[in-house]
Amino acid sequence: MRVSEETMTFLSHLSELRSRIWRILAVFLASMGGGLYLSPKVLRYLKSVPPGSEMTWNVFSPWDGIRMYMTIAVVISLTVSLPFILYQLWGFVKMGLHPEERSAALRYVPYSVICFLTGLAFGYFVVFPMSFAFTSKITHSMHLVETYGVAQYFGFMCNIVIPLAAAFELPVVVMFLTKIGVLTPKGLRKMRRYAYLVLVVVASLISPPELISHLMVFIPLVLLYEISVLLSRAVYGRKKSAALADAA
Repeated sequence: MRVSEETMTFLSHLSELRSRIWRILAVFLASMGGGLYLSPKVLRYLKSVPPGSEMTWNVFSPWDGIRMYMTIAVVISLTVSLPFILYQLWGFVKMGLHPEERSAALRYVPYSVICFLTGLAFGYFVVFPMSFAFTSKITHSMHLVETYGVAQYFGFMCNIVIPLAAAFELPVVVMFLTKIGVLTPKGLRKMRRYAYLVLVVVASLISPPELISHLMVFIPLVLLYEISVLLSRAVYGRKKSAALADAA
């Protein structure tokens, strides 16, 4: 029984995917060792800076300490191995892309990492302290005693920081989609009112329920969108110029 060419192609892609997954796991586990070593140091640092230094962290389960130890180690490992993971993903999908799309995808990998780390920093150092101060103010006004579990503290922090880090990927995503022809500056301008509505919802979900906090989150998100429009215009202009040059 002869194996069809489509089956052989599928099996080769499957084999390549398995190989790249093993590489990713190897790098992740290697960096996990560093994460396990750094995890207590990171936890002590977070405990020494506001708002962590302003409270006593408690554990409400025998597993809470181990859970936080491993969670921080995994986050460190993912952060360190993220560029390699993105490169491996690009290597797997590049065969299905046109040469221009391959070049764009590879070029934007480091930018996506930088934007993600910038979003993490903005979320942790700006929005998270502001949100925690607001919730603490409400707690004190109700004459309640702040007794926080370390797992609940980090859960609250991640619910704020991770969405903002993802939102900071918007310029890179828009540039890539413009490069491959999915988006255009004109389309982004037409979508502006709907995009602003989505950004208002996002800002209200990840910031304290008061106007100043909403504005402190909403304004950077709007700036990200407008920067995305400008970058899309630049990418579209270069793409159009290159097409005219090729035609000539």
